Parts: sequence; C-alpha cells; structure tokens
Amino acid sequence: MSKLENEVTPPEVYFNRRTFMRAGVIAAGAVGTGFLYRKLNGVDLVETKTAELGGVAANPAYVANEAKTPYASITNYNNFYEFTTDKDGVAKASAGFKTAGWQVEVGGLVHKPKTFGLDELRKLAPLEERIYRMRCVEAWSMVIPWVGYSLGKLLAAVEPMASAKYVAFQTLLDPKRMPNQTSNVLDWPYVEGLRIDEAMHPLALLTTGIYGRELPPQDGAPVRMVLPWKYGFKGIKSIVKITLVDKQPPTTWNKQAPSEYGFYANVNPKHPHPRWSQATEQRIGETGRRKTLMFNGYADQVANLYAGMNLDVYF
Repeated sequence: MSKLENEVTPPEVYFNRRTFMRAGVIAAGAVGTGFLYRKLNGVDLVETKTAELGGVAANPAYVANEAKTPYASITNYNNFYEFTTDKDGVAKASAGFKTAGWQVEVGGLVHKPKTFGLDELRKLAPLEERIYRMRCVEAWSMVIPWVGYSLGKLLAAVEPMASAKYVAFQTLLDPKRMPNQTSNVLDWPYVEGLRIDEAMHPLALLTTGIYGRELPPQDGAPVRMVLPWKYGFKGIKSIVKITLVDKQPPTTWNKQAPSEYGFYANVNPKHPHPRWSQATEQRIGETGRRKTLMFNGYADQVANLYAGMNLDVYF
C-alpha cells in the first residue's frame, strides 16, 4: 500500500465517521454550537482571531450565490498536511505558527525578479472580496469569502518573458514551524504549478484573507492560491516562492500518485477518482449530497482554456 493510500480516506468511508458529524455541527454557526460540539465529540473548537484585512466589496462576477460556510467551520475543518493529516486537528496544530517577516520570492523567466514582503505584496493591487465555491478532491465542499487579488497582477509586475509557459509554486519548508514536515507522508516542500494562461486568468486568486480578516494559519497563512475551478489541493498554502518556467513543473500530489492526481486537477464530475466517484459532493453543513458541477460551476469562465483537450487524459 502506498503512503497515499495510508493517509487519504475515501469519502464514502470518511463521511460515515464522527469527524463528519463534527463538521456538520460546526457549520450550524449558532451560539450554543461550540458547547454541543465539545459535549458530543470531546474535541474543542479553536476560536481563531486574526487582524482585520478589509478589501473592496465583492464584484458580482466573483460571487457564488449560495450560503457562505461559517467562519468556525472554515477554520476548524482543514487539509494542511504540513501540520497534521487530521482535518479536525489542523487549527490546534498550527495555532503557534508565526508569519512575521514573511517574504515571497518571484523569479525565473521574468524581466524584473523581486522578493516581496507581505505588506508590499498586499499593497501591489487593491484587495477584493470574492465568494468562491471550494471543492475538495475528497468530495466535500464549502463556499468561502476570500480576500485577495488576481495572481496576474503580481505576474505583470515582474514582467514574464515570452518563453515562460508555466508558473511553479513552493510552500515554506521549516519542520520546526510545520512539525508534520518531519514525517514522510509527502515529499516536502509542497510544490504546485499552473500553465501560465491559467495563472493569468482573473479567477486565479492570490489570497491573504477570509471573511475580511487575515488568513489564519490553518487556512494557509499568510498567502496562498485559490483556484475555484480546480480541486482544493491545487490551492497551495503558505507560499514562499513563485517561479516562471518553460516546462511543466512537478506538483506534489501528481508525484505522489500520478494515476489519481493529475497536473490539471480540474473539477470534473465525469472523471472519477480511481477510488471514488466525483459526480456528487457533500457541502459542509448540509445533509444529503449535491451534484458536482463541471469546473465547479465556473465553466463559462474557464472552459475555453481547455478547448480540444481530452479531459480524461489531462485530468
């Protein structure tokens, strides 16, 4: 059995466990929910407080007209293997994570390579609130109000060369601050990549906040990618390096299990994961399941990027 099979639980099993009961309780969002959650499950909610970030009002073009997932659920049900593989344990495991002095190096095939401090990165373009659907490859979903701006604005500032065809990303590698990096569950550091036309698409969001506040550690502080038409594992967290390259870069889950996790990772209900269907999803906080939408409901905006491609081959 591979490391992947040891660590990733198929959703038909996972959502029958008490962990899903916890996630549903969190999403209720009522005042008494925290007590009920602790009473039933013996697991404390982590109350995460971060600084106000603000951002201009949501552009209607970037609003999913569905109920937003409550902040308590978004900050207590996470995938972030650098801290733990337990979705309910990431908030607690990452609570002491510090981001002071954070820098993001942007280079490679660009005319103006630069290392950005976090404040400088945030001030590069106006911060916008965007309410996006998020679909996890494990067949659960949320609706999250992110704060950030299109990645294309950052790339334009470093002036990509004509030879740049892809954008590679890298997460912080620091086992002292990210303790699960001492394990062999993945090949560290976490890396991801996009074609440059995907990276330049207006929906590709360089993200520094949720719900008008700074990103908390469990959600990828201080800066991450959000790509709403792709499965969640493409949304690399705690980014320290962005490099423009001329060849398709390696990506963590594609290296780990190439038959299960493709480079593109576009949400596609017609292309099942080898161990479960992607035709339906479980929205956190809802009972029952809902149909998964092609490109997670963003087909009108992004389908043209993949015109003529066989999406069962390039998955």
